[in-house]
Amino acid sequence: MIKDSISRMYVDRRKALFSKISDGAFLIPSAVEHFRASSVPLDFRQNPNLYYLSGFEEPESFLILLPDSTKKDGYESILFCRPRNATAELWDGERYGIERAKKIFGMDQCFDISELAERLPSIIKAQSKIYYTLGLDEALDRKITTILLQVQSMSGRSGQGLLQIEDPKVAIGEMRLIKSEEEIVLLKKAGAISSHAHIEAMKNTKPGQYEYQVQALIEYHFKDGGCRRPAYNSIVAGGNNATCLHYGSNRDQLVDGQLLLIDAGGEFEYYHADITRTFPIGKKYTQGQREVYEAVLKAQKECIAMIKPGIPYASIHEHASKVLIEELCRLGLLSGDIDHIYDQKAHLTYYPHGTGHFLGMDTHDVGLYSHEGSSKLLEPGMVFTIEPGLYIREDNTDAPEKYRGVGVRIEDDILVTKNGCELLSQVPKEIEEIESLRNQ
Repeated sequence: MIKDSISRMYVDRRKALFSKISDGAFLIPSAVEHFRASSVPLDFRQNPNLYYLSGFEEPESFLILLPDSTKKDGYESILFCRPRNATAELWDGERYGIERAKKIFGMDQCFDISELAERLPSIIKAQSKIYYTLGLDEALDRKITTILLQVQSMSGRSGQGLLQIEDPKVAIGEMRLIKSEEEIVLLKKAGAISSHAHIEAMKNTKPGQYEYQVQALIEYHFKDGGCRRPAYNSIVAGGNNATCLHYGSNRDQLVDGQLLLIDAGGEFEYYHADITRTFPIGKKYTQGQREVYEAVLKAQKECIAMIKPGIPYASIHEHASKVLIEELCRLGLLSGDIDHIYDQKAHLTYYPHGTGHFLGMDTHDVGLYSHEGSSKLLEPGMVFTIEPGLYIREDNTDAPEKYRGVGVRIEDDILVTKNGCELLSQVPKEIEEIESLRNQ
């Protein structure tokens, strides 16, 4: 869809970036367009960094930002994109084209993408550093490397030394880590749509259905609510499948008496939700399922209660791990001193993953978790998940039989606020609430 105008926030983000960075040019390519066959494109999603700094969504584009003290905002913006093409637009939809893209997206200059290799050397020749992410597109990496070698030998660079390449993930990632009010609105919308979808799945799942049918239901509600796509491949895992952390085939039949773990979220205007719930395929939890579920729920609720500005991010995972170790000992799955078990990592058999991750334009969003060996301290505007879990495989003969084949994860999306935190996901998770929905 062609826009007539875009929000001022993209210009403000570029300005904020150069208020922190005084040297070096940012080279930000579009995402690579993939095809199922030679002419059947797959769903295209823009490189989040390019979208974050421009709002431009077309493939075959390239954003350059470089410091310029002569400009009012302290930087120059240059966009390379596709020109208008009546034949191509007949098949693939309207393009902005050069002049319209320059005007609508607030660029200082805009050129045909076919001119990138020709124009880039002169654009960056005065720079001492290039911010560019290697490894996303090998063909483009080779082209950029060749251009940088060409720049190195150009006149006017004597005495400047080698042109350094630095990954922009720190500079841009630290900006994206702290969400603006506009971003929080979008994250709340993604959370609300995804929460509704999870509730509908809780209400309507029946024994005898297949995992893919539940996946179809929840993803229908993502789309129906306005999400463009799922935020990631939905996990719909019945029974022992829930003990596989990234289970994804979603092909098995649901069996009464087992649990169903659903890890799924929608993407709304590039912002993600990431929610997990685990509920009985029948109407009630068995005693063993209930005990494991309550252990995970205790850990999750205690972790959420901890969250406020100033606490180390790493302390959340440590607390979750120690609560779960205590619960595993109570259930007879581990024994010994809690701190010793934690130090020896003996609990990883049952809890092998982290307690959360940053959330935003990517499900596992950018941002540093630590700096110079110390854990990042929480700040207002950070958004992340809290998702403890326990996984007891059915072939674990050391576990009491009532726990075998039980996998439980409970995940919510959390916004750090000035005085604490706010849940962006609102799906029932108390056993009584879930069983009430299952019995409707």
